[in-house]
Amino acid sequence: MKWKTVGYFTLITNKNMWRGPVVQARKDAVNAVKGKIFSLHAKLIAIACAKWWDPEKNPSLAAAIYTAKKAWVPNDNIDRAIKKWTGEDKDALQISEIVYEWYAPGWVALMVSTLTDNKNRTVSNIRHIFSKYGGNLWESWAVSWMFHKKWVIFIDPQKYNYDDIEEKLYELEWLEDVIVEKDYIKIILDVENFHESQKSLENMWIESLESKIDFIPENDTQLTEFDHVLKFKKMIQAFHEDEDVNIVSSNEVISADLEAEVEDFIQKNTFRT
Repeated sequence: MKWKTVGYFTLITNKNMWRGPVVQARKDAVNAVKGKIFSLHAKLIAIACAKWWDPEKNPSLAAAIYTAKKAWVPNDNIDRAIKKWTGEDKDALQISEIVYEWYAPGWVALMVSTLTDNKNRTVSNIRHIFSKYGGNLWESWAVSWMFHKKWVIFIDPQKYNYDDIEEKLYELEWLEDVIVEKDYIKIILDVENFHESQKSLENMWIESLESKIDFIPENDTQLTEFDHVLKFKKMIQAFHEDEDVNIVSSNEVISADLEAEVEDFIQKNTFRT
């Protein structure tokens, strides 16, 4: 801390004296994201419980609990989500999954899966985001026909060399594809048999970084205009910030140079507190 005399006044100057609100804002943002993640996992567990409440007899529930624990969802949250469907929680609200299919700017196909206890609120929020960033609502199956629901698992390539585990991966009975990138190994599995595949991975002593349900597109749409990419990026961010949005899947392809240009523009034009 430094003392600085200006005229008749002595000021206390400290380069970190205004850091409090900034740090708190960042903490609030992190907590908001964490809260949304916990809430979505609880909803997924509640929906899976509709089939049967016992994870030993319900692979979908077992998978939902597994992914929730991987996301560090507290056991109390998991137990409360299960009680919503066992009748123990008398005040539990009905959770519904609603999938919206649209065309984003540049005619990018977009699938947005939501988990909600208030359909009116959710549809209003989703429509607002699409309208704000130039999306186009279409009839059912206008977009979904080109997407397939899959389980996706990510493995750390720094921990597991692909050449060493390649043979093991292709022993997975329900394996559909393996994509090797610099930062991850992506495994695509049949969605109906995720639980069995996850057990097989564990038996192989291969631990996943992340596992999730996703919609995998059959084909791609190239975005070449700056304005389209900018609107698309902002639209996707708005969806991820919405409390009811669970999955956002799209078929865009953007060149590295154009994506870097748009990201740089967004960074320079983002207000920071």
